[in-house]
Amino acid sequence: MAPAWADDDELEVGKRGQARDRLVDVSGARGLSASALTDIAAQIVLPFALGQAVRPWIGGWLLRHPAVTAVVDRGSILLIVYAAFSAGMAAGVWKALSPIDLAAVLALDLTMPGLVIVATTFASRRLGFSKEDEIAIVFCGSKKSMAGGIPMANILFPGHAVGLIVLPLMIFHQAQLFVCATLARRYARRGEAGGPAVRPGAVTGPAPGGP
Repeated sequence: MAPAWADDDELEVGKRGQARDRLVDVSGARGLSASALTDIAAQIVLPFALGQAVRPWIGGWLLRHPAVTAVVDRGSILLIVYAAFSAGMAAGVWKALSPIDLAAVLALDLTMPGLVIVATTFASRRLGFSKEDEIAIVFCGSKKSMAGGIPMANILFPGHAVGLIVLPLMIFHQAQLFVCATLARRYARRGEAGGPAVRPGAVTGPAPGGP
């Protein structure tokens, strides 16, 4: 006769599996339909195009008031993360994933930027780019944007599945900040030693409209 705790574990695993099945059911996903592409263009491409169009008139004022752009930029990212996290909580993401699942996602999210950083560093040096160009290639090549990724996921996938689908992106966003902060400090120390100086805050924070 199996102990009672074994039955409880099996029941918990069964509930977690059922919750995961409900979350990953994307039968209502829109896919890359014409309407989805139109919505993506309206929510992501159009604001970018409008911003570029009015830049000649407001660009100077924005450059003189960086605090305004910082609040809007980081505030929008905060709202996007909050909305995605809240959707995940409402959908029961944390009940559907075991600690082992979360650890696996975290390991992959740490491995991917590491591999990209190694590859871009190697490629930029082999191709003869300057140190300044290497820094730009390394940091830009490893970035993934939640500002673009989460709105696209909301358009392409049904509401109950979005929380689980964007979970790796949310973890990746935090992981890349820690990895890039460490790398930025390394570049900064190299700058103090005679190479190109890089402020850590200048490369670890998301660029306007970026992750």
